[in-house]
Amino acid sequence: MIGHITDPSAEAGLDRRDLPEPSPSSIDVVVEVHAYAINRGELSLLQQRPNGWMPGQDIAGVVVKAAADGSGPKPGTRVVGAADQGGWSQRVPVQSYRVAAIPDNVSFADASSLPVAGLTAIRALRAGGPLLGRRVLVTGASGGVGIFAVQLAAIAGAHVTAHVSGPHRVDAVKALGVRDVITSFEGIGERFDLILDGVGGPVLVDALHLVAPGGTVAAYGMAGGKKSELAFTDFRGATNARLMGFFVYMTDVTTFGQDLGFMARLIGEGRMKVPGPRRDWTETRQAIAMLRERDATGKVVLTVS
Repeated sequence: MIGHITDPSAEAGLDRRDLPEPSPSSIDVVVEVHAYAINRGELSLLQQRPNGWMPGQDIAGVVVKAAADGSGPKPGTRVVGAADQGGWSQRVPVQSYRVAAIPDNVSFADASSLPVAGLTAIRALRAGGPLLGRRVLVTGASGGVGIFAVQLAAIAGAHVTAHVSGPHRVDAVKALGVRDVITSFEGIGERFDLILDGVGGPVLVDALHLVAPGGTVAAYGMAGGKKSELAFTDFRGATNARLMGFFVYMTDVTTFGQDLGFMARLIGEGRMKVPGPRRDWTETRQAIAMLRERDATGKVVLTVS
């Protein structure tokens, strides 16, 4: 089987070569991969993991081998899944409770964008409790998590404000159905019951000044590359508000499949869109460069030819 593997001697530290077939555990299904998405967090993993590591978490494809314990979907089922690693390959094992069947009208490319970003978005939103009629601010709204967070919050009945890095990102987020898209926090008079931040640095600090009393700020990423310098005074005017670090893999992974199936159905019903560039998997290195240089809006997806 062909797949990607880290190799410091290869271009960009990533090689595409013949690899051994997957060795699934009793609870794994084996998926023939038709598409995979790249997450910003994986850019760091490519540099941190040892030589010979197989990257890839977000995948969609067809089950070619059922789990030996009888759990999960049967062979032939179109699925989306959250793999531990190895998803940038032709075949990958995935724990059966971390895959979900996808509707026939949902493309593999769209489905593959869901796992890490979609799960982060939906579970971080839940950290704020019921959202009907609540005010939600999403920073980095044109990024992988952001595009799902703004749509899921609106579906849940929230009034959504999206923050993006510049005017060149505004139209892409408005196309998702978001009316209030901002590029600066200046002049914002309202406070928010829930703030999702994936940028960090001064953006997180500025957003903290807008949290409502008793509100929640869920910080799930640091795409800006800068640490935030915080003081208790940043919570002035926000009595009993809380700042939480959110890590999707610290939530219940055994229900990943349930949430993935729910979001795939939203795409199939036309209630959620998945913008972002699509490339052939032979262009994986170029796609990684696109993410590093912040040239992409939405999810970068590779289709396996």
